[in-house]
Amino acid sequence: MATLTTRKKKLGSYPTLLVVFSITLALVVIGLFGLLLLHAQKLSEVVRENLEVQVYLDRDLPETELLRLQQDLGQQPFVAEKAGRPQIRFVSKEEGARQLLQSTGEDFRQFLGDNPLRDAYVLKIKPEYTDTMHLRQLERSIATQRGVFEVQYPQDLFTSINNNLTRVSLVLLGFAAVLVLVVVILINNTIKLALFSQRFLIRSMQLVGATRLFIQQPFLRRATWQGLASGLLAALLLVALLQYAYLEVEPLRLLRDDFRLAILLLSVIALGVIIGFLSSVRAVHKYLNMSLDDLY
Repeated sequence: MATLTTRKKKLGSYPTLLVVFSITLALVVIGLFGLLLLHAQKLSEVVRENLEVQVYLDRDLPETELLRLQQDLGQQPFVAEKAGRPQIRFVSKEEGARQLLQSTGEDFRQFLGDNPLRDAYVLKIKPEYTDTMHLRQLERSIATQRGVFEVQYPQDLFTSINNNLTRVSLVLLGFAAVLVLVVVILINNTIKLALFSQRFLIRSMQLVGATRLFIQQPFLRRATWQGLASGLLAALLLVALLQYAYLEVEPLRLLRDDFRLAILLLSVIALGVIIGFLSSVRAVHKYLNMSLDDLY
C-alpha cells in the first residue's frame, strides 16, 4: 500500500538557486559596466598625466640661472610629482635638434649654419590643472619667471581631450544610472515572483495572530543571505573576467587600479544585500496588505 507524504511549506522558504542566479546575473551586468567606468576614468587620468608644457628659455643662460629656474618651477603646485620629485625634464637645444632630425630626417643646421632652437624645460602637469582655465593661469605664472622666453602647450589638443572626456563621462554616467534602475527592477521582480508561492502561507500566519515582524523575519533573513551570496558570486566572476581580459589584452594592465576595483566589488556585494533586503520588505508588505480576493 502506497503511503502518501505531504510536504509542508515553511515560512520564508522559496526557490533559492533561481533567485541567487538571477540576482548574480544582474549584479555581474552592472559590475561589468562599473569596470568599464573605472577603466575609462583611469584612462582619462593617464592621458591627462602625460600632457606636457614646454617652457622655452632665454639664450645663453648660465648654469646657476638654469638651476634656479628649475627649482622655482619644481615648487609650483601644478607640476606633477613622482616619488616625491617634480616631473621636470631639461631639453637642451642640441637634444632638440637631434629629436627634430630623427622625426623629419633632415638636418636644418646644415643649411642654416646655426641651431635656432632654445633650451627648454618640459613640465608634466597634474591632471586637475589640465583644464583651460588652469592652463591659462599657469601659462601667465610661468611667463613672469626670469629667464623664460615663451610657454607653449598644444592648446587645441588639451581642449579637445577635456571636451571629449567630459562627453564620454556624461554618457557613461547616464547609461550607468539607467542600468542601475533596470537591475533594481529586475531583482525586485525576481524576489516578488519568488515570494508569490508564499502568499497564502503569509495570510495563514496573519489569521492565527502572528505579528508582521514575526512573518517578515524569515523572508528578510533569507533575502539578505541570498543578496550576500549573489554579491560574492558576482564579485568572483568579475575578478575572473578581469584577469582573463588582462591576459588577453596586456595594455589593459596599465589601467589597473586595485583600490578602486576593491571599492567597486564591495559596492556590488552591498548592492546585492541592500536590494535583496528592500525588495523582500516591499514584497512581503504587498502580500500582507492584500485582500483575500486579490491573493487569488
